[in-house]
Amino acid sequence: MRLLFAPLLLLSAASPAAADTVVVTADHMVDVLGGRTLDEPVVVITDGRIVSVTNRGGTRPNIPAGARRIDLPGRTIVPGLIDMHVHLTSLADIGGYRGFEYTDSFWSAVGSANALKTLRAGFTTVRNVGADGFQDVGLRQAIDGGWLQGPRIVTAGYAIGATGGHCDESKLPPSYDRKEVNIVSGAEEARAKVRWLHKYGAQVIKICATGGVFSHGDAVGAQQLTFEEMKAIAEEAHMLGLRVAAHAHGDEGIRAAILAGIDTIEHCSLASDATIALAAQHHTWFDMDIYNDDYILATGTANGTEQESLDKERMVGKAQRETFRRAVKAGVKMIFGTDAGVYPHGDNGKQFAKMVEWGMTPLQAIQAATSSASEALARPDVGAIETGRFGDMVAVRGDPLTDIRLLEHVDAVVKGGRLVKGPGATE
Repeated sequence: MRLLFAPLLLLSAASPAAADTVVVTADHMVDVLGGRTLDEPVVVITDGRIVSVTNRGGTRPNIPAGARRIDLPGRTIVPGLIDMHVHLTSLADIGGYRGFEYTDSFWSAVGSANALKTLRAGFTTVRNVGADGFQDVGLRQAIDGGWLQGPRIVTAGYAIGATGGHCDESKLPPSYDRKEVNIVSGAEEARAKVRWLHKYGAQVIKICATGGVFSHGDAVGAQQLTFEEMKAIAEEAHMLGLRVAAHAHGDEGIRAAILAGIDTIEHCSLASDATIALAAQHHTWFDMDIYNDDYILATGTANGTEQESLDKERMVGKAQRETFRRAVKAGVKMIFGTDAGVYPHGDNGKQFAKMVEWGMTPLQAIQAATSSASEALARPDVGAIETGRFGDMVAVRGDPLTDIRLLEHVDAVVKGGRLVKGPGATE
């Protein structure tokens, strides 16, 4: 029996699986690296990666016989979009103390639905900057393993914070007092926490440098981690090959984070001109969620959000948009991040129009969610339709460089050469 089957086993081992090749065609393509539009693109993807990008009027690509086709006539393709600030295991419908009505595993369950909504909205990569219980790591593993549909997720696990600060989520009286696992005191604890997060699946480190809108009892702009703590976190993370994102609304906290070597500053609401100039000098990325103010204030307390949080939002919302305009004008490196989870997942694309309204060109806004985001992530495998990168792209009917709102409702989504939304897509 062993002799009979041995040749078959050897033959099977020696015969590699046939490559899966897909050809995507459209009327136009936004080349975010070259800052131009390419007509009649032909994109060849093999085993999930782009192997050639040509156009029908130019050099004919080498397309293997039997390649699958994704033809998108009348459409413009852009790279798969990247949202650099999401919370997939959060819901905009449930705010404030209302979250205590739900068991811990509930948030993992809704995370799978939010991941699918995000992917179908055209965001093929996200950076999840904070989740309890390493829920985002489990979600990433399920998506990468093919058990769930969703975007590529860069995971942070827990966000590091100070006692009583924005990332200390207990919101309970002293009789329930406990030290949350993500809270640090001093530089050495901060270093150890980075190592612990990395051990259990963090691919980026998130810190809370200042107060926040949705935290209880703190000032939204007050610094909460010391410079020494932030510097220790940045040094430890960089040694491990990780980048660091800092939640920071207040000017002093933003400035300290920049000088400490933090890579991306989230929100940046109250940055002064001097701090904006410092960010430009240090090539620090600003990641500003300038759409969700509309949703937060329109929803009010209906979802359980406390009046305290609404008052904070009114204080920082307009100021943040003015800061965005000044940062763009000053040449600060900008990326696209929405804080999805504070407002409904799947509406991520609504921020593009706000970015254009407050000072960006449509091309700059698209680059913030593609090539700039991939650079900030240190992920050269996403963010552009280019040889060697993943075959991730979205399609719209029309030209997003003249009507940026087209990206609010994309017509088709391709992830790794697979059509996940659009004509002929399989659910």
